[in-house]
Amino acid sequence: MLQTLKSQKSESKTYSRRAALGIIGGALATPAFIRNARAAEVTLRLHHFLPPVANVHKSFFVPWAKALSEKTDGRLEIQIFPAMQLGGKAPQLAEQARNGIVDIAWSLPVYTPSRYPVAETLSLPFMVTTAEKTSVAMHTLMNEFGQNEYRGTRPLAFHVHGAGKFHMRDKPIRTAADLKGIKMRAPNQSFGELLKEMGSEPVFFPVTEMAVGLSNGVIDGTCLPYEVVPAFKLQELCSVHCEAEPGARGLYANSFALLMNEAKYESLPDDLRTALDEETGMKMSRDLGKAFDGFEKIGRSLCEKQGNEIVQIKAAEVETWRKKTSAVDENWMKVLDDAGHDGKAVMARLNELLDQA
Repeated sequence: MLQTLKSQKSESKTYSRRAALGIIGGALATPAFIRNARAAEVTLRLHHFLPPVANVHKSFFVPWAKALSEKTDGRLEIQIFPAMQLGGKAPQLAEQARNGIVDIAWSLPVYTPSRYPVAETLSLPFMVTTAEKTSVAMHTLMNEFGQNEYRGTRPLAFHVHGAGKFHMRDKPIRTAADLKGIKMRAPNQSFGELLKEMGSEPVFFPVTEMAVGLSNGVIDGTCLPYEVVPAFKLQELCSVHCEAEPGARGLYANSFALLMNEAKYESLPDDLRTALDEETGMKMSRDLGKAFDGFEKIGRSLCEKQGNEIVQIKAAEVETWRKKTSAVDENWMKVLDDAGHDGKAVMARLNELLDQA
């Protein structure tokens, strides 16, 4: 009996040593990013509304978080929570960052109409060239006119997605006349006003319900960037895709703000704050825009592979459409004036920045 106990103790010690060595070996074999994440000195939670399969999640935010971890030797970790996993609804994201419910939020100004008017100005019709150049223009505009718009937060980046296109079930759009009588899913309120002015019937579907509306014929088409084609299989739901000719202003682009709780930002150690600053700001705005330009190419290629028709709307035609936005622009300048800005100056400066780009 005594010998058995001694044998068991000996085996237990051997197993314990082996287990310890195994744990050490496993830790050494673990990728550096994961090891660093476990030793993080500061952990920040980033919240957004898109699913984890979205391009911006998997191809931008995840690599960005990894780069920051590596840059700080694992001391700074960004945990990303997609699809509103931390609760609430997408229009509440900016307030979640302001109130400290989350540390960082990726928000869409048009979800709270007129609440962030300078940022929302980029979502007016024909206020986009490429996503990269327009994102740089937006960041500049926010620095000049929108510094107080997101009080209580530290803006990390501002950007837009690629220019929207008309994705049609079967009818091509080449001229304003082709829009008459069309039921079109509008991407935001201001573009809906333009569609109405041009004789279309704007329909305001959430993007999640848009696919059903196309498949059952409730709408004839939708206005969205190519970036969303893979997620909703628009190449299968639509047979025609209509885009502004290169060199013309794009139809529209929605704007985004990446915001950090101000108190949390100020609480960071100096070196970590510096590291974060180096990977955000104008650099990140430009990088986000560039990434969305890349996403456009991916979505467009799927439409081409499907054998769908791709129509280019002539630049001269787009310019005639822009003239029809005068009432939309004037209404928006009043919104800016009511918010304490010089609406005319904001609009003029944005157009100047876009023309320079």
